[in-house]
Amino acid sequence: MNRHLLSAADLSRDDAVLVLDTAEELARLADRPIKKLPTLRGRTVVNLFFEDSTRTRISFEAAAKRLSADVINFSAKGSSVSKGESLKDTALTLEAMGADAVVVRHSASGAPHRLATSGWIRGSVVNAGDGTHEHPTQALLDAFTMRRRLTGGEGDLAGKRVTIVGDVLHSRVARSNVLLLHTLGAEVTLVAPPTLLPVGVDTWPCATSYDLDGELDKSDVVMMLRVQRERMNLDGGGFFPSAREYSRRYGLDGRRMGLLPEHAIVMHPGPMNRGMEISAEVADSPRSTIVEQVTNGVSVRMAVLYLLLSGSDGIGEDA
Repeated sequence: MNRHLLSAADLSRDDAVLVLDTAEELARLADRPIKKLPTLRGRTVVNLFFEDSTRTRISFEAAAKRLSADVINFSAKGSSVSKGESLKDTALTLEAMGADAVVVRHSASGAPHRLATSGWIRGSVVNAGDGTHEHPTQALLDAFTMRRRLTGGEGDLAGKRVTIVGDVLHSRVARSNVLLLHTLGAEVTLVAPPTLLPVGVDTWPCATSYDLDGELDKSDVVMMLRVQRERMNLDGGGFFPSAREYSRRYGLDGRRMGLLPEHAIVMHPGPMNRGMEISAEVADSPRSTIVEQVTNGVSVRMAVLYLLLSGSDGIGEDA
């Protein structure tokens, strides 16, 4: 693997499979009485979050601690950043503290890439979400979840049909999933109203559609995206007529779930707008992997940190 993980496009097929296979081995830790490995003892991982997050920050913190790394959580709120400190000065402070890896979430697309290429930080940089650009570890945990549910954890995703539905325009998760799933050989279709598809989506390695019902019966996976109303005004801001109309055309409810093949699964990166893009009935059904995705996120992020910081091509027998 490369020294940094900034984009799903950074991963070759072999890199991606290595992460997924490593995560599969690390997931077995969950069955142990003591869920820790000494692998990254003495290493320091900084969670540098300029945007609010619950799942991602806690997931990275748990992953680092299970590998015995020291963890520093840095939140922009209440820090020198809120007093006007620049990204460069924050980075130089972290470098002075001896950060071996910086996990960064930022509202500006490209901020992790800037950190990685600036020379301000000598350690590894992991993109935990930058603006509407990418979220590569979310795509990895989604692929890990698909592989476990659809192939038992050891097969591949080649030829699997994945339908990603909703607010693609504002979704870093969608872009990273399209890139990674294409690398792994899956066939991806984006379904959204025209106003919620980004400019240039025709250059992405996927198909697009405006008709959700027409895609369901041929899908192995349906991934619902959160409608990011904080990036619009609360009623859609001209992106769609109303929340009710959006739900009617692009929400996944019990009727639509019934159109899916029996083996198909339902995913959502969270947090959910229950009753808008997904109904409670679907979110809480046995087909839903939403809670599993959170669990799997820890294993996948352990694998990423392990592979970036240990300099290894896999987990040794002592794991």
